[in-house]
Amino acid sequence: VLGWAAVTDTIAPEALLLFLIIFIWTPPHFWALALYRRDDYARAGLPMLPVVDKAGGVTGRQALLWAATLIPISQIPVQQGLSGAIYSIGALVLGLAQLALAFNFALRRTDTNARLLFYGSITYLPLLWAAMILA
Repeated sequence: VLGWAAVTDTIAPEALLLFLIIFIWTPPHFWALALYRRDDYARAGLPMLPVVDKAGGVTGRQALLWAATLIPISQIPVQQGLSGAIYSIGALVLGLAQLALAFNFALRRTDTNARLLFYGSITYLPLLWAAMILA
């Protein structure tokens, strides 16, 4: 949003839409990181969800919910005429992959599955933006 405002001198709905995508993307990304680094967060006194949710069930369900929400949100640029078919298909494929990783994480909250979701989420954003640029 800041970059958009700096270049255009406005805060347009398009900038807010990009922010919304990142906002919805963030929880599964950070909860996956916080799950496999939960001991570090606990020692630092930071009550991240995986620290206070000892069994991890709430963390897994929340990651799954936010990943599922990302799929329709990522299609809004197409509905608004900001992107085309390449982006739409790319966003759907990426969203389904992110959802699969979150589902696996929700079922088995292991450090390995948390890392897979974390690294998958890191991959998701640049590929999504690339698809948006190509569209």
